[in-house]
Amino acid sequence: MRVAEFQFITIWRIDAPVAAVWAAIHDSAHWPEWWKNVEGVAEIETGSGEGVGAIQRYTWKGRLPYRLVFDMRVTRIEPLVALEGEASGDVEGTGCWRFSTDRGISVIRYDWRVRTTRAWMNALAPLARPVFQWNHDAVMREGGAGLARRLDARLISVEHR
Repeated sequence: MRVAEFQFITIWRIDAPVAAVWAAIHDSAHWPEWWKNVEGVAEIETGSGEGVGAIQRYTWKGRLPYRLVFDMRVTRIEPLVALEGEASGDVEGTGCWRFSTDRGISVIRYDWRVRTTRAWMNALAPLARPVFQWNHDAVMREGGAGLARRLDARLISVEHR
């Protein structure tokens, strides 16, 4: 069976200090409190003192009638700059958060490069790719809005590439 590969890039611009944004993203155990699409985060392994090697299991639910469950192993932590990991489970691949500022606005870029492991998703991907993209974009829009609410900040924009 053919495997479907996806590359999603989302950029959030939030009028909040980058340190506060970094802290909220780095603390993924609390994502379900502000990101409605994250149904659960469970710690599987703790990793090093800095968190490299830690594994969390995420359960996500977008607008479409299915859930994705995958483990994310933290592979890189560079405070206030980058947070990277490798996914395994319903999707496999890499995710990388990058943090910067532009004229006092926090710029958060998320690169998500994954392939699906579920047979039905791989079978439907040639036709459903735009719908999967729409679902991912909706999840990320809600994440940006939720983070802004969490930080009592203004979400300036959400960009999808």
